[in-house]
Amino acid sequence: MYCKQKILFLCTGNSCRSQMAEGWTQHLKHKVIKPYSAGIIAQELNPRAVVVMKEVGVDISRHSSKSLESIKNIPFDHVITVCNQAVQSCPVFPKKTRVTHVSFDDPP
Repeated sequence: MYCKQKILFLCTGNSCRSQMAEGWTQHLKHKVIKPYSAGIIAQELNPRAVVVMKEVGVDISRHSSKSLESIKNIPFDHVITVCNQAVQSCPVFPKKTRVTHVSFDDPP
């Protein structure tokens, strides 16, 4: 039985960048990856992110912002921080979890 890789996209508030990354990953790689997103502290989902993703055929309108605390018991294979603040506040994950930083500017 094949287990999907669990990937967490982490940013400051889980309102835009990490939500978009989760949406794209679900859209493009749902057969092999189970994507998640969270923020160091959850903030409200940015409605502009929903609109922009809808324009390219990816629906994130049912997503909700989650705090890192709310998903702390999920054993992630990979954590990708998508903003500089998140990488600075990133907690320590188990040794088997690969952590990568890829900074994206916050969309206007």
